[in-house]
Amino acid sequence: MHVKTARSWAPESSPTFWVNHASRLIVRHFEQRLRPLEFGWAYFPVVVALKESGKLTQKELAERAKVEQPTMAALLARMDRDGLIARESNAADKRSSWISLSAKAKVRLPGAMKQLAEVVELALWGLSSDECATLIAMLRRIVSNLDRASLALTASEDVQLPVSPPSSKAVAFSRSQAPPRRRRR
Repeated sequence: MHVKTARSWAPESSPTFWVNHASRLIVRHFEQRLRPLEFGWAYFPVVVALKESGKLTQKELAERAKVEQPTMAALLARMDRDGLIARESNAADKRSSWISLSAKAKVRLPGAMKQLAEVVELALWGLSSDECATLIAMLRRIVSNLDRASLALTASEDVQLPVSPPSSKAVAFSRSQAPPRRRRR
């Protein structure tokens, strides 16, 4: 009798293992460098949006950062606690307020950006410009693939996803086939 055994799991042989591992290390380095400046890596979508726009509402920030309102509310509460944002009432809409970078954040932002640039330089050390461009292109493709898969899992109709770009094969995902989604807390 032939007994089938499960293939051993070798995560190191998968590119996704290395993408995840590199991402976690980069974020760890970002956090270590930003902590003395009272910044957190999670603050940067908000910081960049406010730096570019001057002031925005919580709803606008949530849309730009692509997060839910409760997540943005919690993030803004932490940034407020750390003295990195200022709030002013919105005369046009009493239910919302305008959020902008505080003077403290504006003073510390150049140092924070310098720290981030140093981590990026450290992470990409030894890679040529062409290798960096190729890496970016490949990572964008991975993100695009996963975005399409997310749409397929949340769409009410079936969405065709390619198995691989050179192949003519395609796989269909529908809401009924999708694994159960976990609720975020």
